[in-house]
Amino acid sequence: MRIGLISDTHIPEARHELWPQVFDAFRGVECILHAGDIHDLVVIDQLSDIATTYAARGNGDDGSGGRPIQPFDSRLREAWLIEVGGLRIGMTHDVPIPEYPPHLTLERALTRYFGTTELDVLIYGDTHVEAIDHVGGVLCVNPGSPTYPRNLDTQLGTIGFLEIDAHGQPEATIWQLTDDGIEPFDWGKWKRPW
Repeated sequence: MRIGLISDTHIPEARHELWPQVFDAFRGVECILHAGDIHDLVVIDQLSDIATTYAARGNGDDGSGGRPIQPFDSRLREAWLIEVGGLRIGMTHDVPIPEYPPHLTLERALTRYFGTTELDVLIYGDTHVEAIDHVGGVLCVNPGSPTYPRNLDTQLGTIGFLEIDAHGQPEATIWQLTDDGIEPFDWGKWKRPW
């Protein structure tokens, strides 16, 4: 089972619409998880044409920076807790990774958003920095941004995939958008800011 992961699209702020490579890459996925800062719900409409799409409400969707507040939509929530492939997958826009104890911890964020720390996978965004980590036994994935990678100017960025094998084991990957499609993200090219 394959799930498409995306965040921080910032449409139409970054560009008029998502890169076509995103739509091509997501064809055939079970569902798509968008971890917020959509800015125009037409993005969710377009992704929903490919697969069922769940989206987290990001700070930019709630009017930060003077942006328009996105209207109510059943596909857009502060946090989602869904079961897919026997896994409990949580998704929200902003969590403290890296953690800043004692108050800004993943455990506190999970309890706040989901009422539990018993997750298998957490999908998040906000930083525009792609990341795959294990924190407290939870696979945490930030797919980065396809349009504003690492908060740089508009350019081809990243998306992700969550694969769930026949035994219910998750594996996350990050992919770089290219002129010709996508390719595995080169982790050696970028150093983490933490």
